[in-house]
Amino acid sequence: MQRFPCPFCGPRDEREFHFAGEADKDRPDTTQDISDEAWADYLFNCKNSCGPTREIWVHFPCQEYFIMERDTVTMSVAGTTSVRKDLT
Repeated sequence: MQRFPCPFCGPRDEREFHFAGEADKDRPDTTQDISDEAWADYLFNCKNSCGPTREIWVHFPCQEYFIMERDTVTMSVAGTTSVRKDLT
């Protein structure tokens, strides 16, 4: 079992987290016409890269979304960062 570092709660069991998407994926410009194929590509296809990657995750107990930088081959986590804007 892995332990992922939540930036709000600290290290927690991996079962408390859910993958929410690729962090660096570009959303199509919805102010322009978008083909069905382009929209489907954005919604359903992902790079599924091997090696270092940036992903969006959610920690269910605190309901916070964050960016996790990890290596998909070694499963090591380089770090996590909140996606929340600084409210101070």
